[in-house]
Amino acid sequence: APPRCFPWVLLLLPALALLGPAAATAAEEPPRWAPALEAAEGLAGMLWGAGLPGDLPELEPECRSLLAAFAEGSAALTGCLGRRARPVRLCQGCHGHYRRLLALYGGIARAVGNSSESHNCAKSILTSDRLQIVVTLSEFFNETWEAANCANCLKNNSEGLSNSTEEFLDLFNKSLTCFEHNLQEQTVYLSPNNYTEVCKNCNETYTKLNDLYNSLQRMNRQGGESGHSAHLCIDVEDAMNITRKLWSRTFNCSLPCSDTVPVIAVSSFILFLPIVFYLSSFLHSKQKKRILILPKRIQSNASLVNIQEKYS
Repeated sequence: APPRCFPWVLLLLPALALLGPAAATAAEEPPRWAPALEAAEGLAGMLWGAGLPGDLPELEPECRSLLAAFAEGSAALTGCLGRRARPVRLCQGCHGHYRRLLALYGGIARAVGNSSESHNCAKSILTSDRLQIVVTLSEFFNETWEAANCANCLKNNSEGLSNSTEEFLDLFNKSLTCFEHNLQEQTVYLSPNNYTEVCKNCNETYTKLNDLYNSLQRMNRQGGESGHSAHLCIDVEDAMNITRKLWSRTFNCSLPCSDTVPVIAVSSFILFLPIVFYLSSFLHSKQKKRILILPKRIQSNASLVNIQEKYS
């Protein structure tokens, strides 16, 4: 292919214009700068043939496609996390993006270029520079996922939500629906600050939700469906926090404690213990009271003298 000298010619046009008529009269003679122009054209051809300007060094097509796929997956997961940051719905909405990104990163780590002279794709993409952008992004997503404890909301293979999590989210949605429905009816008949109907009609649904959350906590400490013993996932914790704030602070409702009767019984027993103790001590001491036996009185001296005279 002929060298691309067009940019160099453009640079020389102003110089030709300055020569004016003198350049026109000397057109038959070869210009003195012709050898320099030929050398510049040859150098430009060599640079363009080397692929400059451009990426240095070039990635193989296979490695470049892997890098582009990872970039798209990172953007998709970042957007999903940002959109579901409040209220928190990270685990239930972004687990598919996270699984795909893990697979893409694994593909980069295992990929080797087709050319025998090319470098490994993993080395070129992951460890070829000090910043290591792909590795940094992957570590960020992994740390965020672990901090959210999303594994405790998912099945062991992370293909979807666990049965207990789906049951909890279903009760959570029913509780919110009950709150909204009773609030709409209450605004017609009662004052805005009176939430008696909400507390009365939604008590059963809220109690079930609260009991299920407590049971999930106990089960999770023992390593439940997901096999991870830690906090519950952030989606479940945030949903329960929202519901409890609405129930106790906004509606000023109270949940009757199921342990009230045992607590009252134990407290009453402890209060009566001193009375029982002192009463039993009193009765016991009365039974063990000593009966004093008085000795016979000693006879007088006169009686003793008479007895002695009698037998003398």
